Amino acid sequence: MHSPWSRRAFLLGTGGSVIALPASELLPADEAAAAGGANADAYATLRAKWRTLVLGEGFSPTAEPFKSRLAELGATARELRATMTPATGSLWPDASYADPDPDTDQESYGYSANVVTGYLRLSTMAQAYRQDGTGVTGDAGLKADILTGLDHLYTQVYNENQARFGNWYSWQIGAPQHLLDICVLMYDHLSTTQVANYCKAVDHFVPDSAVGSYTGTSTGANRVDLCRVLALRGVVGGSSAKIALARDALSPVFPYVTTGDGLYTDGSFIQHTTVPYTGSYGSVMLGGLGMLFSLLRGSTWEVTDAKKQIIFDAVEKAWAPFIYNGLVMDGVAGRAISRGLAAADAKKIQADDHRRGHPIMSAVVLLGQGASAAENARWRGLVKGWMRRDYYSPPLSDSSLGLTSLARLQGVADDASVTAIAEPIGHRLFPNMARATHRRPGWAASISMADPRITYYETGNGENLRGWHTGSGMLYWWGDSYANGQYSDAFWPTVDPYRLPGITASRKVLADAAGGDWGASLPDVKWVGGASDGQRASIGQYLKGLQSTLRAKKSWFCLDDSVVCLGAGIVCTDGAAVETTVENRNLGPTGTTSFQVDGAAKPTGTPWSATLTGAKWAHIGGHGGYVFPGGATVKALREERSGRWSDINKGGATTAIARKYLTMYVDHGTAPTNGTYAYALLPGASAAQTAARSADTGWVRILANSDRQQGVSVPSLGFTGVNFWFGGTVGTVNASAPCSVQISERSDGTAVICVSDPMRAQASLALTWNRAVSAVTAKPATVTSAVTGASLKLTFGDLSGTKGATQRITVRLG
Repeated sequence: MHSPWSRRAFLLGTGGSVIALPASELLPADEAAAAGGANADAYATLRAKWRTLVLGEGFSPTAEPFKSRLAELGATARELRATMTPATGSLWPDASYADPDPDTDQESYGYSANVVTGYLRLSTMAQAYRQDGTGVTGDAGLKADILTGLDHLYTQVYNENQARFGNWYSWQIGAPQHLLDICVLMYDHLSTTQVANYCKAVDHFVPDSAVGSYTGTSTGANRVDLCRVLALRGVVGGSSAKIALARDALSPVFPYVTTGDGLYTDGSFIQHTTVPYTGSYGSVMLGGLGMLFSLLRGSTWEVTDAKKQIIFDAVEKAWAPFIYNGLVMDGVAGRAISRGLAAADAKKIQADDHRRGHPIMSAVVLLGQGASAAENARWRGLVKGWMRRDYYSPPLSDSSLGLTSLARLQGVADDASVTAIAEPIGHRLFPNMARATHRRPGWAASISMADPRITYYETGNGENLRGWHTGSGMLYWWGDSYANGQYSDAFWPTVDPYRLPGITASRKVLADAAGGDWGASLPDVKWVGGASDGQRASIGQYLKGLQSTLRAKKSWFCLDDSVVCLGAGIVCTDGAAVETTVENRNLGPTGTTSFQVDGAAKPTGTPWSATLTGAKWAHIGGHGGYVFPGGATVKALREERSGRWSDINKGGATTAIARKYLTMYVDHGTAPTNGTYAYALLPGASAAQTAARSADTGWVRILANSDRQQGVSVPSLGFTGVNFWFGGTVGTVNASAPCSVQISERSDGTAVICVSDPMRAQASLALTWNRAVSAVTAKPATVTSAVTGASLKLTFGDLSGTKGATQRITVRLG
């Protein structure tokens, strides 16, 4: 970039008065007729509905928490008004949009973002003007300044003659959404000239062709955002055609997809082609659809596409599995995990997994208004349960939550007819986005992996610069009434990014944003996935390191009270240490939680480190236990780590933050040729329970832990799980080709055999279980032959088209 006002200077016109012309000279003929014709009442109705969606309803401005929030809104509006200084190149001095060298580099992204900032601030002022109880409700001076700001931005930067620069999102979604919200809120005070000008600007940046094809930046959540712009453009400008276009352009969002962006039949949600994004872009999509369905319901333009039921189904199929006690799991939030505290956040509101979860809860409530009565009732029960259990960050005290969302959630909390629904128990595999969630009484966990379809991590826009290893088998977990702030409390800027819990990684130094933007780097591995009966699971990841020679085979066997973790075939020639991180608990600013190994208490002070030779079990007070079958050499340390949000996000705050961590890891050395590990995680277990599990050496039997197969059995549970990286025999199970197998024997004399093809490549598979079976009572079409007797012999046809989904067979034991 050159210095300001270089030869490529971006020349901006000075502000001036707007000449009022008749609406018929400003709008296309059909819109002019519609605006003054029979449809006028319909557009007025839609404007009123959108005002309600923006401002909220059903709450008293004199009752808390609304009274305080409204007062804050008014104070913010007064501050914005006082600092608004229209000038060439800016509306506020700290938000210049005068890009001296307009292109699409990072600096231009910042200038284009300031166009959005201008409209966002005006929208805040408009909401304060229209809301009751703000102290500036209906204030004439505030109204005048809002209108001045609108004309200033139109004249200078957001108009039909301006070429866009920086981030496309700023011009096509960010700015027009806020602009059109303001137009609805201030409609009665806008001249026909102003309405026409703003519509022309939106038409310029968001033409009909923006939704002409379902590709590029017009898919998934982005498509919903674009449809919102087009719909509101139609509402403000009185264009039936624009509203109809927006409605119809939503239809490609609804069907399940098999590649790229969108919802998959297994509940996966992908955005940016390779990124699991249920908790960020998915949240935007769900919220946007809820608003558009609500806006158009009962109108001429109602969304009638029957496939919208897929969105309703996805509430519990795609979103609910990743919400726990009000938080949305970070493994499906992409680069949003780095958006903790913004550099310009005067209120010091830190974004985190809870604050990302709360808007999803609000969106579920809104979406329920257009769903069936049964769905609506159940969803409200889910939301009430999440709200009641979110002790760490109560939604009704979430200062980042908009008044509209706050009102919806308050309505659910106050509704005596709604019974809170408990967290579900069970396991969910999402093979299409290499993710899994495991929920048990008292705790929940999730696993994040990467494969040829799913990126190691996403960086972009200067965000998530050090998320390199989040897809290397990161194992997250939370307790029902503890550790819900584990990843919320400044975890991401302070944690050692090479020691994320559960991962195996080389400590080879990586550059910020290593691997490229927008999920560009994909591991060349095929065996990633697993098999599950819906309660337990066998999961595996063939891991290749990002920009590293590291290779490893990792398995997780998700059980009733524990997760058994195996690693084998760990090789690397980077010349850097290779480690598997058993645990890395964020202990907060003080961090004196107790830690004991084999019954011996370890120091609680920081710093401290030790090599634990022959360790059989360990326990972290208030968190849980760890068992090392047969004993292991584990390194442990307590350390205080400091960092800044700006270290991982260029837009983050530069203030240093410190947190204390308790870490356990297996050191595989600098050049491992066949490294291994084995441990079990017992969330919530007491020290006594952990010691007892360690002493019960027959509880879990490690059947194999090699580069070729990994497997365990737990006789007391009737559980056998094997990940066949190559065909062979493990315990009582033989497989002719790579696959994942999980067997659960039941007390009623039946058993369930679950098999999957994580490689999506097997044209045939023969599986033998050396256990007497008298009958096969249920099997999928992929099973072409089932022979019973002294053993069970299953023959599968082509599994490559199952996309890693579990094939479930039920048998009666002999």
